[in-house]
Amino acid sequence: MKIHYFQHVPYEGLGNIEGWIKAKNYALSATRFYATDPLPKLAEIDWLIVMGGPMGAYEDKKYPWLTEEKSFIEASIKAGKKVLGICLGAQLIASVLGEKIYPHIHKEIGWFPLSLTDEGRASDVLKGFPAELLAFHWHGDTFTFPRGAERLAETTACRNQAFAYGHKVVGLQFHLDVTRMMVEKLIENGAMELVNAQYIQTPEQMLRSAATFENIQKYMYKLLDNFLRQL
Repeated sequence: MKIHYFQHVPYEGLGNIEGWIKAKNYALSATRFYATDPLPKLAEIDWLIVMGGPMGAYEDKKYPWLTEEKSFIEASIKAGKKVLGICLGAQLIASVLGEKIYPHIHKEIGWFPLSLTDEGRASDVLKGFPAELLAFHWHGDTFTFPRGAERLAETTACRNQAFAYGHKVVGLQFHLDVTRMMVEKLIENGAMELVNAQYIQTPEQMLRSAATFENIQKYMYKLLDNFLRQL
């Protein structure tokens, strides 16, 4: 298995996903757009993982590499590669599927309950997940829901939290990937977003419980195992 990932800023790497890949001894490569790394050859990868970032999926003029990135994601989907998008990554997948990405009425930052939909409870990729899970969030944008996809999860603040497009494409608006260190870096780099609002927690609230980080690592691994088995 050859896994390639797209990283948009230094402080949003693979997190918990990297531990799973290393435990499987899979080949791992990366394109770090902030470091002007080249794109891989499509034929040389089996699985593409697209990570998060503070930019909008529609900010091609500000970040010209977004256009090239979206073209590669689209080609990966058409070629039948496994494609997993996290936060911005999910929005980029939705964009290449023809949907609109736009600022949501609420920013959602912190730990908030994620509820599985009926489709989510029946989904193989979320097999073994509870009906409700405390997940981490850091996003201000949302998207129109991809036609032909299954809506797998939602929160009170944001309806479109997870989708599966066929058996090989999954988008997660929420985070199971983050470690405590990653959240510390997000807080450091996104401090201006931490205003007093209904769905924005304080740094203390985001960092106070080690158990929440341990729990999402377990479910990140479970999701990756499930996704791996899907043909």
